[in-house]
Amino acid sequence: MPSSLRVGNVQQAIQARLFPTVVTANRLEARPRSISLDRALRAEVRDPLWMLTRQWQMGEFRGSDAGSPVFAKLQINTTRLTKYRPGDLGTQAFEYDVPLEAKVERRSIPLTVGGRPASLDLRMIMGRQWLAMISGIGAYRDAFIHAYPIPAADPTNPQDADRCAQPEVWQLFAATAGRMMDGGALYLYLAADPAHHAYDGISAIASADRHAIDTQASQFVRWFERLLLQPTAGDDAWAPSWLEYQFAASAPSSSPQGAEKAYVASGYCQGRLDWYSMDVDPGATLGSVSGSGVTGLPPAGPQTMIPVPVSFAGMPNTRWWAFEDKKTNFGDIDASTTDLAKLLFIEFALVYSNDWFVIPYTLPAGAIATITGFVVQNTFGERFWISAAGSGPDDAWQRWSMFTVNILGQGGESAAEGVASPADTSLVLLPTVAKVQQGPVTEAVWLVRDEVANMVWGIEKTVQLASGDSKPGLETARQTLAFYQGLVQAAGPSPAPATDASVRYQVMSTVPENWIPFVPVHVDGDNREIQLQRAALPRILTGDPNPPAKVQPRTMLLRQGLDADPPQPYFVHEEEVSRAGTSAMQAYQRTRWTDGQVYTWLRVMRQTGRGEGSSGLAFDQAVPVPPGT
Repeated sequence: MPSSLRVGNVQQAIQARLFPTVVTANRLEARPRSISLDRALRAEVRDPLWMLTRQWQMGEFRGSDAGSPVFAKLQINTTRLTKYRPGDLGTQAFEYDVPLEAKVERRSIPLTVGGRPASLDLRMIMGRQWLAMISGIGAYRDAFIHAYPIPAADPTNPQDADRCAQPEVWQLFAATAGRMMDGGALYLYLAADPAHHAYDGISAIASADRHAIDTQASQFVRWFERLLLQPTAGDDAWAPSWLEYQFAASAPSSSPQGAEKAYVASGYCQGRLDWYSMDVDPGATLGSVSGSGVTGLPPAGPQTMIPVPVSFAGMPNTRWWAFEDKKTNFGDIDASTTDLAKLLFIEFALVYSNDWFVIPYTLPAGAIATITGFVVQNTFGERFWISAAGSGPDDAWQRWSMFTVNILGQGGESAAEGVASPADTSLVLLPTVAKVQQGPVTEAVWLVRDEVANMVWGIEKTVQLASGDSKPGLETARQTLAFYQGLVQAAGPSPAPATDASVRYQVMSTVPENWIPFVPVHVDGDNREIQLQRAALPRILTGDPNPPAKVQPRTMLLRQGLDADPPQPYFVHEEEVSRAGTSAMQAYQRTRWTDGQVYTWLRVMRQTGRGEGSSGLAFDQAVPVPPGT
């Protein structure tokens, strides 16, 4: 069907405006009257008085414009860390092949606890790795499984409580016993003595294959030590009495005051190692180490460069006709009155950002840089000598600076010179990583004060089972107590004395087995200072004719000294457990170093606790006897 709006003569219809749907359009085009575009680009203002009044209103007339820096000359003296000392142990050469966090924080992997196998999941991984390594040598799989078997768990044996008290642990041991190889037992045997061989006691190994097996055994030991980084003898920085890491590092110094500059970390436990974890100790010396006087850095010399303005995403533009990139909305930042650092950063970004310039200077990891001279020349030809913002007396309460460390042992003014000790303005660049991946918490312990019982309790909130998995400490303690109580009941009830008394005398109440007591004791040779010593409570079983056994902690954090030969006591300094208490947790960490190598280690982190606690422990009570018992 033809359309009723068909137009025959379009030009006549437009002139007569017959159809309102047909519209006209005009295009505006700029036609400059001259060849020059100077006036068009001037952005002229028709009311300059209004602009002046707005400048006065915004306070722009109160500013003082200065020349921009165009030339800088810098003299920096650099040195490098060459010595490392964990705790009070021996000094060694500083190692740059390993991240400093991994070297300081690494803890021993608990393959055995109380002389019994632990971390079954890791042991099975090690066994599978060993069987894969010898698969091309010969058919020795069954021989090594028989020589290093997964131990079976006996639910009727009180010694197997660590394997049978938790059903999931008993099921894992029952499923793998006699079927899989215990690679942890092989590793411990090989690491105990270099003269040990993997085929010792295995008659099925052919003499022609022993050399190949020895080669694989050495590679197996290196594989495990590379897989999980652990401290060697005399290389553990963990101080159990202080519940923190302690270490020191030093570098050759070019200053006339001394030939060594030592940095000391006497209380690192936060889990993030950086410059603020260390202090300069002028009186510390780390001893002699071969090659420690060579830093490998080129000789220092003056450098000339051009300063570059600071720029960042969302930075306000200095020219009024330009628009921001809107990458950062500073107007949407929510800061409370206590967020001082956030408010300072916002003020810098919005007000003073264009007043800062950057002078690039590349430093290697582990370097210590000290600026000895800094001259800046501006656009007017003026030259200025720049001093550090944090310079001055080290103990001045108004001194504040970033990325500088404190000095230990100054104590205000020097008695010999009568002047305040100057601050250390050098920059130490520790060889640390930017990102560390943390696994699930394997152990967690709370140390709380119990004022009623006048002691400190170590509460095992999370414990690691023999299977390698972790479980809440209270649930584990109840299952363990139920296991022992079931063994007593299975042996037959013991006859109870007949009595018709309505009350009975209770010598002492009990607490859950995950509560480990720490009692105050005097420090040797001191009648006033005390420290906390780990103690033990008896395991009270109803109807047990045997003397009660001592409840031992299950976490490695509280078992310090129990697995030594002979067992050693464990002391904790009293000041480490405040009224707020303290908490410590242990977890695996993983990172990748600059050469691409992956490092995994076990780390302890410590935080402030949640206050005091009450165990309910009581002595000498008259307890009502329920009717019919």
